[in-house]
Amino acid sequence: MSTDLHCHTKISDGSASVEELIFIARRMGIKSLSITDHDTFAGAKRAIVLGRRYGLNIILGAEISSFSKNIQKELHILCYMCDKTDRLEGICLKNNKARKKLNTKIIEEISNHYPISLDTVLNKSRGSSNIFKNHIIQAIMDSGCVMPIYSIIYKKIFNDNSGFEVNTEYCEPEEVISQIHQAGGLAILAHPKESDLKDTIPYLIGLGIDGLEIYHPSISPKFAEELSKITKKYGLLTTGGSDFHGMYSFASRCLNSFSTSESEIKKMISKKLKMKRGA
Repeated sequence: MSTDLHCHTKISDGSASVEELIFIARRMGIKSLSITDHDTFAGAKRAIVLGRRYGLNIILGAEISSFSKNIQKELHILCYMCDKTDRLEGICLKNNKARKKLNTKIIEEISNHYPISLDTVLNKSRGSSNIFKNHIIQAIMDSGCVMPIYSIIYKKIFNDNSGFEVNTEYCEPEEVISQIHQAGGLAILAHPKESDLKDTIPYLIGLGIDGLEIYHPSISPKFAEELSKITKKYGLLTTGGSDFHGMYSFASRCLNSFSTSESEIKKMISKKLKMKRGA
């Protein structure tokens, strides 16, 4: 069974609507899908309705932002199968306020170099839950001042030396993981990096993280093997997904190019049932 557990729509920073994503998934023969928009369940809930209509199994999900002051890192936690999304509304609201505050500051700075404004970016973000960097890039592309190649412009503007990557006021991962569990969901670390092996992953295991996303476009087969050993050692879940963003991607990235096995889905369901019985 083909299952992609990491996809984004235009409700956050993807280019496809929920309806378009469902259509693509059906055409590609995908049986199960999770829409994991940033800090919102709106896309996932819409997908559940459409999934029933078109015979596609939708796994409720969202990608929740966090920032750890303890290790000074921004971390993204994938939430799956939660029963009470309202328990996470406070975190999502706080994160979305922080994202809007940061991106508004970025727009002010970038407007000194490109003919864009907050209004032009807001126009690009219609239908989304917030202002995302892809909306800023789209406004720059539409100004005609740059070659219209998304990945090149993104890397030029949002590189490590740009000064725009500051510590966003996201919720602490401890709060995010705890709230996900209280909402009856599973918490999975999204796209871990090799630099996370030393501090981040042990730290998150201590906080009760349920698993790691080890099948992802940014993760090499060799690193996936290392992560797999960690998940086996600590009894963690393993997931995978394409991190689909449509045209807002750095390279060609098809839906279901990275996936989660049926056996892992069964483990996720089993873990959730155990959590429910222990509640």
